[in-house]
Amino acid sequence: MWWQGLFTSISVTGSCCVSIFLTFIMAVALLSRLICRNLSLNTKNISATTGVTTWLQKAGYQNFPAPPTYGDIEIPERQKLRFLSKVPQYPPSIRPPKMMKRLDLIRGEEEIHRDLILKQYGIIAKRGGVLRFGHIEMIRLGIARKIDVNKMYAIWRIDAPWKPVTRRGQGKRMGGGKGAIDHYVTPIKAERIIIEVGGKCSFEEVKPFLKMIAHKLPFPAEVVSQETLEASRKEEDQLERENINPYTFKYLVQNNMMGCHNWIRDIDKVYFGKYL
Repeated sequence: MWWQGLFTSISVTGSCCVSIFLTFIMAVALLSRLICRNLSLNTKNISATTGVTTWLQKAGYQNFPAPPTYGDIEIPERQKLRFLSKVPQYPPSIRPPKMMKRLDLIRGEEEIHRDLILKQYGIIAKRGGVLRFGHIEMIRLGIARKIDVNKMYAIWRIDAPWKPVTRRGQGKRMGGGKGAIDHYVTPIKAERIIIEVGGKCSFEEVKPFLKMIAHKLPFPAEVVSQETLEASRKEEDQLERENINPYTFKYLVQNNMMGCHNWIRDIDKVYFGKYL
């Protein structure tokens, strides 16, 4: 009959409307869930002392500090390190002198060349040692390859090799006097500044290649800036000042406790084990 067809069409239409309505409800729920998640990611909850909870937006406008201008820095005419002679030059009438080992030249702490002149960046020795001509050339060529001469420059803080080192031929008998001069070295004490790098650059720009050079030196060395150097020395003074243990190595040596003067080195009586 005709009314049976009408009821059938109404039932089909009603089922379609229900399915559409359910789909709409699911879409609204999913959309609200996404909005809440994005809101929680882009905001943070801050609880004040008053117990009031506020929401501050993370994303959006950020006021980054302006980069430094380096307006007070002038680039000199010579940006790269100058060549240091392998052998010191003496007058023709003077025979090159020989020296003893002179370990006092590498022991202890540097008292003069221990601060940065440019007040920027450099390499500092953490222990005493000697630099040969090969090490000096490695430093010079490494700096020449890495620095940007348009905005960076470097200076030496050490002298050219001047201390003679003698060596006798292999297989020779004892006696016969001191051997001939084999090469020259530059003595370095702890806390000595070796090179400095300055210019219109940041510490993050120069640190990688300075660290590579410091790693190749024959003694432990560290890359420093003016800020890190001052902070490390300030921290060292603070630790020494706030130490609550009175029986330090310095106190033991000064008071000869347990007869330590009979077996410690003479250099430890001066620097108290601080510098090897």
